[in-house]
Amino acid sequence: MTNTVSLGKLQLSRPLVTLDLEATGLDAELDRIVEIALIRVAPNGARHQFHTLVDPGVGIPEESTAVHGIDAERVKGAPSFKDIGEDVLDFLRDADLCGFNHRRFDLPLLRAEFRRLDIAWDYEKDVRLVDAQAIFHKREPRDLTAAFRFYCNDELEGAHGALADAAATWQVLLAQLERYPDLPTDVPALDAAFNRRDSRFVDSERRFLWKNGEPVFNFGIHKGESLRKVAAEDPEFLDWILRKKFASDVKDIVKGALQGEIPQRQKEPAPDASG
Repeated sequence: MTNTVSLGKLQLSRPLVTLDLEATGLDAELDRIVEIALIRVAPNGARHQFHTLVDPGVGIPEESTAVHGIDAERVKGAPSFKDIGEDVLDFLRDADLCGFNHRRFDLPLLRAEFRRLDIAWDYEKDVRLVDAQAIFHKREPRDLTAAFRFYCNDELEGAHGALADAAATWQVLLAQLERYPDLPTDVPALDAAFNRRDSRFVDSERRFLWKNGEPVFNFGIHKGESLRKVAAEDPEFLDWILRKKFASDVKDIVKGALQGEIPQRQKEPAPDASG
């Protein structure tokens, strides 16, 4: 797909490709792409687009589907990354890269997919990177002083003093409730709305991820392997965890696994539609 877009104030000396990927999970080295979108803009404003679902060749965990809505049925018949790898490489050729926090996930994930095809792709060599998130965080501070200025229209005196900061936080909260009439006004509802626990992780230290309803290691030599498999094949590693300074909930999970008890993720109950 080709058209022309305005560059606004952006000055390009060579093409800039904006990219975003969806995947089977959070591990850039082990997980696989299930959707790829690339938008290439040339210095003259010519815009080309590459977008497709991708069959990862592995299962897509329910936890990931809950985030991006892509399941095994949706990728049925889609090309594998092997099918499109050369096309993707051509699309990226001689271009700089843009994304939103892409250095932490999208770029390592894409490099890992290329590596499986024996294609060397080094995005940190001779490629300039633009991260829109980094610009956002640099130019729009998210500290208490900025919040006090925004919501209370005043400068915070004595910032970083505990008493001043506590008092300012209280004023900011009250001002937020005034500014946003759709906000809940009771503490339990505020907690539920803004402190959503990250359901992808099994434990407080994020040592285990849920995958297909069971814990998978998120660290160490068994990263990406299921707890069930490691308990059966390498129980000494679990013994090692018990001897080290891991969180108590991590050790409880490991103790259970050594006794043949593997945690199972409980599905959320369906909402009551009876009214």
